[in-house]
Amino acid sequence: VKVKIPFGSKYLDAVFSVPEKKWTYGVILTHGAGGDMNFPHLLSLAAYLASHGVLCLRFTCKGLNIAYRAKAFKTVVEYLKLSDDYKLTGVFLAGRSMGSRAAASLIRQLSQDDDDDDFIQGLICLSYPLHRPKLQSKLRDEDLLSLRCPVLFISGSADEMCEKQLLEGVASKMKAPKKIHWIDKANHGMAVKGRTTDDVMEEINGQVFSWLRENADLQHK
Repeated sequence: VKVKIPFGSKYLDAVFSVPEKKWTYGVILTHGAGGDMNFPHLLSLAAYLASHGVLCLRFTCKGLNIAYRAKAFKTVVEYLKLSDDYKLTGVFLAGRSMGSRAAASLIRQLSQDDDDDDFIQGLICLSYPLHRPKLQSKLRDEDLLSLRCPVLFISGSADEMCEKQLLEGVASKMKAPKKIHWIDKANHGMAVKGRTTDDVMEEINGQVFSWLRENADLQHK
């Protein structure tokens, strides 16, 4: 179901992937610095979640400023929260690369607000960009260290923007419940020599869904 979500003087393009049966939780999903909500990995994950009973709302926001992207994410969360068509108990925020940074930034902001009401249940980071390529000394870990909700990281063990030891080091300092699933030999784009994109996505989608089941009461209303 295509929708346009008011955002200031503009609209954000978004699409609901709706399961056949109503469930109590949903996932809001967005893309990285390049591409849009129709990035193949996002399409694959949204379709998988919906086919397994999880509502998924993915959206496009082209801005390259983290504060701007977090603001857009907040608008989408509020839109879904107030939706009469899809009444949910809570949502999980998910993003690829820069999209996961924006989600983490938003959750940190909301946790500092007095009106935080637990609507956001957790965070899914696909290829979290912990640092720029070859700039491991400057970690983007501030938002992660402040989180309290459950966090799932799915990263490639050969990701040039998320060195394995560095992410494990950050995770060890995090107060939030967290899990890291490494895609063996995958780069930042989740490409693995000798494996098809579909094969890699099957692994990612399965990991996301099983983690959701562990961290949400995914039961019928």
